[in-house]
Amino acid sequence: MTSCVAKEPIKKIAIFGGTHGNELTGVFLVTHWLRNGTEVHRAGLDVKPFITNPRAVEKCTRYIDCDLNRVFDLENLSKEMSEDLPYEVRRAQEINHLFGPKNSDDAYDIVFDLHNTTSNMGCTLILEDSRNDFLIQMFHYIKTCMAPLPCSVYLIEHPSLKYATTRSIAKYPVGIEVGPQPHGVLRADILDQMRKMIKHALDFIQHFNEGKEFPPCSIDVYKIMEKVDYPRNESGDVAAVIHPNLQMRCERK
Repeated sequence: MTSCVAKEPIKKIAIFGGTHGNELTGVFLVTHWLRNGTEVHRAGLDVKPFITNPRAVEKCTRYIDCDLNRVFDLENLSKEMSEDLPYEVRRAQEINHLFGPKNSDDAYDIVFDLHNTTSNMGCTLILEDSRNDFLIQMFHYIKTCMAPLPCSVYLIEHPSLKYATTRSIAKYPVGIEVGPQPHGVLRADILDQMRKMIKHALDFIQHFNEGKEFPPCSIDVYKIMEKVDYPRNESGDVAAVIHPNLQMRCERK
């Protein structure tokens, strides 16, 4: 059980869309909010929508040279800027300059990184630290507001599961993943769900800054227990497909 009351107010918030250029819900929402930010405006908050990988968005592809969501490690961020670097590494350095520096007091307080998945995960919040009382309370608030629509929490705090994500430059990184949605496609229901998740998150932050005390709470989380590969032939090629009775199913407790 964890409780939460404001000590330091949250001030700087970024909403990233287009980290993967073919995941269109975040691209659509961020582009909309850049044109008209009324929906994400909250008194006392500096909320900045931002397209993270514009070249990939333009080509509607996951990335240009390498995955932007894997290059925010200190080694890549500290490399000397050069045209010889992969585009996404150069872009990561630009983003780190605008919203970081990573692991510094000047870094943005929160980054919401918006993603889609072809998996039937529904609304999913990604948590990287099970001891982060602030984010646990935020996720509990979002889950409560989204009900009766399920909203799962995926915990990836084990070192083997962590990677150098775009959102990792923030003090409080939040991944939002909503599916199922094919890449390069925009579904109205998925868009509406992600839009509501951001609304509830910003409402929570505003309540937090106003000094509202949140009572103790707990949340259920999902963790990876093992990875099960497809059956493969002697050449290593996939030799089976998902059975029709299992396709698009997602068991939730």
